Amino acid sequence: MNLSLNKLGVYLGVLICGTSIGFVASRYHKQQPLVVETPIYSTALPGLSIQPPALNSNQNVNFIAQAVQKVGPAVVRIDASRTLTSSLPEKFTQPFFRRFFGDGEGIQERVERGTGSGFIISEDGRLITNAHVVEGSKTVKVTLRDGQIHEGQVIGLDKITDVAVVKIDATNLPTAILGKAENLTPGEWAIAIGNPLGLDNTVTVGIISAIDRSSSQVGVPDKRVRFIQTDAAINPGNSGGPLLNAQGEVVGINTAIRADAQGLGFAIPIETAQRIAKQLFTKGKADHPYLGVHMINLSPEAKKEINLQKALEFEITEEKGVLIVKVVPNSPADEAGFQMGDTIIKVGERSVENSLQVQEEVENSEIGQILAVEVIRNGKIQTIEVRPSAFPEEEF
Repeated sequence: MNLSLNKLGVYLGVLICGTSIGFVASRYHKQQPLVVETPIYSTALPGLSIQPPALNSNQNVNFIAQAVQKVGPAVVRIDASRTLTSSLPEKFTQPFFRRFFGDGEGIQERVERGTGSGFIISEDGRLITNAHVVEGSKTVKVTLRDGQIHEGQVIGLDKITDVAVVKIDATNLPTAILGKAENLTPGEWAIAIGNPLGLDNTVTVGIISAIDRSSSQVGVPDKRVRFIQTDAAINPGNSGGPLLNAQGEVVGINTAIRADAQGLGFAIPIETAQRIAKQLFTKGKADHPYLGVHMINLSPEAKKEINLQKALEFEITEEKGVLIVKVVPNSPADEAGFQMGDTIIKVGERSVENSLQVQEEVENSEIGQILAVEVIRNGKIQTIEVRPSAFPEEEF
């Protein structure tokens, strides 16, 4: 075989380096560029398409930075303080101790301060944050990212959902873009912005770990929220800040941190926050429909164990549904005729299998309007019509 030196170099390059032929040929055959078509092999799993969000013309900025640029100016720091009072032991109210504690008749006061986050939802200064961030405060200090400081009026808060609203006197403010939590899919990007541990304008990133976490799963059974779970770092001070999707839209409010959790954070879906915020801005409070029953979920295993332990005053006969174990006296459920031992199987038009579904249907009902509830009592199905009332404040 008669080959020139250049051609021989190319030939050997193909044999030795395989798909690196473009590099080898450039060394031995510079006069005539060699064009080689090399097959592209995908390492992705079959049927799985992974495409990061598209970048704009500025290729030096990634999608996380773009999301932060959109929403970051609307994220604020909230400094709140509240005065706590406590009674002194009787011996400290004697004249000798008054030089130290004053003449407060045994009452001692101390100021508790805390820092949280929030975000602006209107150009005229309406903010959303967590109820626990501003609880006990009528006014708070709001610091914008550009350093401006405003006094904020706490318009209202709702402990059941941990949502609060604040108003500052300002105009032409940057606002956050609100998205939809109902469109979230576990595994997609999640971006948190806030002021953890007093470190302003901190950005962390992770994924949506799960959706529709119940309040009992999160460890706050007194709340009426289906939480978003994320592994984006959320620390004290992040509370009230936004959780963003890859497009820079707010999909949740960072709120709950389990003390025993590592790498787990939770957020209130933005739809819930918007609904509650609207009521708070309108009338200073949020109303939640209330029945007044305590419930447990039934299963064959639960039925067997409870009956064996004789934990209740009666024997359970059903194996599925939601069992009423207590009816609150003088509650709407009591007035409608619910009884301990009733098993709820349907609320409104929805068949229910657990207490969370019952709670959701009650939450979606109208205060003072008839809500039909189907129960099994003594082996027979019957319908009870109840008119939910507003959740009593003493229950918060």
